[in-house]
Amino acid sequence: MPSVTYHRFIKFLQEEINLPQDSIAIAQRSVDQNLGLIPMVLWQYGLINLEQLDRIYDWLETY
Repeated sequence: MPSVTYHRFIKFLQEEINLPQDSIAIAQRSVDQNLGLIPMVLWQYGLINLEQLDRIYDWLETY
């Protein structure tokens, strides 16, 4: 069962980074809920830019 932090992170990606669910699902399949890897997968697939990657890591540092 995913943690509360995981759910908050997915909500952040949807609401603050404006990622579509399809993009998030691609990353989720690749990393199986490892929060530390999702941002890198999103960036490697070209689903986010470097500015968004920085924002994501800033958010992760707060949790």
